[in-house]
Amino acid sequence: MRFKLSIILPAFAFFVLFSSYKPKDAPVDKNEVLLKLIMQSLNQGHYQSQIIDNNFSSKVFNHYLEQIDGSKKYLTGDDIKKLSKFKTEIDEQINEGSYEFFKLSEELMGQRIREAGEYADEILNKPFDFSVDEYVEFDTEKRDYPQNEREAKEVWRKFLKYRTLFILNNLIAEEDEKVKEDKNYKKTSFTELEKKARESVRKSQKEQQNGMAKIDESDWLSIYLNSITTIYDPHTAYFPPRDKENFDIAMSGQLEGIGARLTSKDGFIVVAEIVPGSACWRQGQLKVGDKILKVGQGDEEPINVTDMRTDHAVKYIRGKKGTEVRLTVKQKDGNVITIPIIRDIVILEETYTKSAVINNKGYINLPKFYADFTGNGGRDCSDDVKNEIQKLKAEGVEGIILDLRNNGGGSLQDVVEMAGLFIKEGPIVQVKAKVGKPRVYSDTDENVYYNGPLVVMVNTYSASASEILAAAMQDYGRAVIVGGSPTTFGKGTVQRAFDLDGFVSEAYDEIKPLGALKLTLQKFYRIDGGTTQLKGVTPDIILPDTWSYLNVGEKDQEFPIPWDEIGPLQYNEWENSIRPQLKDIRQKSAERIRSNEIFGLIDENAKRYKIQEEDTKYPLSFDAYQAKMVRLNDESRKYDDLLSKQGNMEVAFLKVDLPKINGDEVTKEKMKRWKSSLEKDVYINEAIAILDDIN
Repeated sequence: MRFKLSIILPAFAFFVLFSSYKPKDAPVDKNEVLLKLIMQSLNQGHYQSQIIDNNFSSKVFNHYLEQIDGSKKYLTGDDIKKLSKFKTEIDEQINEGSYEFFKLSEELMGQRIREAGEYADEILNKPFDFSVDEYVEFDTEKRDYPQNEREAKEVWRKFLKYRTLFILNNLIAEEDEKVKEDKNYKKTSFTELEKKARESVRKSQKEQQNGMAKIDESDWLSIYLNSITTIYDPHTAYFPPRDKENFDIAMSGQLEGIGARLTSKDGFIVVAEIVPGSACWRQGQLKVGDKILKVGQGDEEPINVTDMRTDHAVKYIRGKKGTEVRLTVKQKDGNVITIPIIRDIVILEETYTKSAVINNKGYINLPKFYADFTGNGGRDCSDDVKNEIQKLKAEGVEGIILDLRNNGGGSLQDVVEMAGLFIKEGPIVQVKAKVGKPRVYSDTDENVYYNGPLVVMVNTYSASASEILAAAMQDYGRAVIVGGSPTTFGKGTVQRAFDLDGFVSEAYDEIKPLGALKLTLQKFYRIDGGTTQLKGVTPDIILPDTWSYLNVGEKDQEFPIPWDEIGPLQYNEWENSIRPQLKDIRQKSAERIRSNEIFGLIDENAKRYKIQEEDTKYPLSFDAYQAKMVRLNDESRKYDDLLSKQGNMEVAFLKVDLPKINGDEVTKEKMKRWKSSLEKDVYINEAIAILDDIN
């Protein structure tokens, strides 16, 4: 039987915060009302209240500076001194509805942005000397703000020189390729190529400068308000009216563009998430953690988006279905590539559950926990997984793998129902709100739809609902949890978005629209009492993974809600609990991993990623830079086809699915590509071996 999970909400007084009598024609300061409304919403509604004091003020101050000038290329030491007098006063300004600190920062940034444009023009007017042995440092923690105009110009000189060097190196590589193709080709001189590269940087810098100059007060205000909300936790956010539409689109899953969620870090636009089924997901080259350096429209000259605000960069990346965007990205290993992506709408079919038979084992892939909340006959993932289980049982499989890798979560009600497919009955998860006792969600259906050997696959990017299911299967001893990372993501909180217009009376219509506030309201806890927040789920068997040595997950976010635990629940372990076998299963898996060349290479590559992450200095002499790029590219090529060597698994589609697959050429081609990727997946290969080890 289907049920609806309700969000437990306190009786928020702020629902009618400004519903009291307002004198006719009384002037209203919209920003003052907005700040008070957000703060009262946060303090009364957020799962974890904050004390608005000097410590809170300092956190807002530091985070806000990171957001407006994360690259430390605009503000000067003198600016920081002027702003620092407010470092412990922001709390008072918040309580008073004052924006004195914010207005000064906006004024200073506007001035520095104009000056940066002047510096760039001056610097790019003459050739760079690429014989000088010098470096540029990208780690902002290793350098301070420029103390004066001379230092500010020097900072810009190095960054503009680096960007010119990057383009110059590519132009020279193109010249070398032309010589290979045509021995009679006369190479363009270094001087001409340097000028061409410099002019390219000048053009992109002007475009970037124009974009920065268009940032208005509402843009800066949004950054400031989100610097306040972020102190509560990284998932709580304010959406101004024009961004709320983007938020609604994202929540609906109807994304027109490339289908990636982006964030800003240290002045770079960074890929935070790849939406399953999206254009970039299907293209396959763009990865989480990639830094987007440039954005080009088809064959047009690309625009540099370094230091550009995320929402401004998104305007260039988004576009109509069928158009091409070309992203120049810097990968985790330092390699720089250009990725062409044809924009599209997320194809929902590719986010749905699908299954295959691999070496006589059942394999179910679940990209996300989707559900039909409208009641209009849409699909629910728990029903789909149940259907796939029945089809696999009809095929006579000898065990099932449920793949939750890269599954960012979704419908909680489907987690509970899906867990119930594999156990008789019992609690699945505890959900705790700010006030009151934890609410327990249980499987009450005694039917077990599959009682055979079960492996659940997770990785660093398995989050939220995925972690709940994996945790429940682990606590019951129902499945072996196999992870390509030391832990899952560690997001154990629940958010809900509120339209702020609904919190004020009609008397304040003149200041609407106000936007929306996404609040963290609840926290997930395992049935053993520990939360999945921050720590995630530790797999029973941990396999080498590309991200093993990097700081990835909730713990790498700023201001995450901490881990804690509550009382455990009474529950009965699975009658054929896997726990007694785990030691033997782990030992056999460890032996296979040690002798597997591919896992050895994966671990090597992971260590290389860690080294590259810490390598933040880049040479600005041409010879040293080119040597570094050659080395990075050679190292990268060694691992390019890392998983293609596997290819020894027999993958077959289910007999009942064949008419649908073969009946449509597009579907047939998609499933062919999916089959090819499964055949080469070393992690699935090990999961199958683990299934064989289960008695």
